[in-house]
Amino acid sequence: MSLFSVEVIDSGQPGPHLVITAGVHGDEFEPMQCIHRLMDSLPGQLLRGKLSLVPCVNVEAFLLGNRKASDDLDLARICPGDPQGTITMQVGHELTELIKSADYYIDLHTGGTRFSVFPLTGYPLNPNEQALEGSRRMARAFNLPFIWGTDWRLKGRSMSMACENNIPAIYAEYLGGAQCSPQGVVDYVDGCLNVLGMLEMIERDAPESRVDTVVEDPTEGSGHMQVCHPAPFDGLLTPHFDLGDVVQEGQLLGTVRSIDGRKTTELVAGQSGKIIVLHTFSMVREGDATFVIA
Repeated sequence: MSLFSVEVIDSGQPGPHLVITAGVHGDEFEPMQCIHRLMDSLPGQLLRGKLSLVPCVNVEAFLLGNRKASDDLDLARICPGDPQGTITMQVGHELTELIKSADYYIDLHTGGTRFSVFPLTGYPLNPNEQALEGSRRMARAFNLPFIWGTDWRLKGRSMSMACENNIPAIYAEYLGGAQCSPQGVVDYVDGCLNVLGMLEMIERDAPESRVDTVVEDPTEGSGHMQVCHPAPFDGLLTPHFDLGDVVQEGQLLGTVRSIDGRKTTELVAGQSGKIIVLHTFSMVREGDATFVIA
């Protein structure tokens, strides 16, 4: 019995297999609504190939209202999983097998309940040039403002599984902050349709490009958002900048103050660039990422 639902739309004609997933984390809602809209609109529209849509990979986490399921494992860190393991390990195995069946892959995310992410598409900088070029084409077609290519050596992720199997793949991020952005849903639907059009799986003209920044950073560990500008202790975060602001290395990003008010630490930008992730939940735990700059 499958651990998550897969809606398959098959044109009956030869062509690529595109897999699109939502809900790898249970508190990311725009992707789930996007998949529902695609399920409603695409049957009968495919010209060639096959489309597999997953509205929620991590069902238990969604029902708990959490990023992670009851075993407290991050599904985006344990792939390829284990069919004999805990619930997240089992889901990771099933997700990996689905990714391996794809010719192209899109994984939709948001910042969930604690973070907000500048609208972007990303991909691993795969050493396989053909797969990398496919990912670049997908990212440009998806048509969000920021494109971020990062370290291909990061382990345990959906993108890791695609990269290891030389499958062109992108992930997308769009706001979060414990809300569901109506515009985010629209932009995600448009992005998926744009990629389907690029692959000539549906009839769709390429829109005018909205991409204004492309950053490819091969530095080891780049793309690992959860370790950037960590909170030094539990406390309250006061940011001095907003999502999307451009900062310079050495600028004061904000402060963390202990709940008893007796200890304050300044957070200083470790590099210049755009703030693409902001910890929007005011309470931070020691080690939480507070800002990501790219």
